[in-house]
Amino acid sequence: MPQAAWTRAVLNLCLLGILDGEGPSYGYALLNRLHAAGLDAVKPATLYPALARLAEEGAVDVRWEAGEQGPGRKYYGLTGEGRRRLAEQRAAWTAFHGTVTRLAGAGETSGAGSGGDRA
Repeated sequence: MPQAAWTRAVLNLCLLGILDGEGPSYGYALLNRLHAAGLDAVKPATLYPALARLAEEGAVDVRWEAGEQGPGRKYYGLTGEGRRRLAEQRAAWTAFHGTVTRLAGAGETSGAGSGGDRA
């Protein structure tokens, strides 16, 4: 299914955007947020390595907080580098989205402007 591949391709952008808009969060809450937005293809086995890579690259910081009723949680927060990267990736996404939309013919009626057979 192409949507799963597309989701993996934009997962970092989505994670940075969530952390920017909603503040620091922990993995399970981020997973729920992605699912609530319709990105059901994201599984923990995909999410946590992505967060680890973002942390290694300096885009997010990680801190442990003690749990009120149970184990502590690892919280992820956006760094200055993460904000810079988010701005860069948002601009790139906007350009990419526009290109794909034009090439895919979104908004055109069937056959119009497709370059197909003409009578």
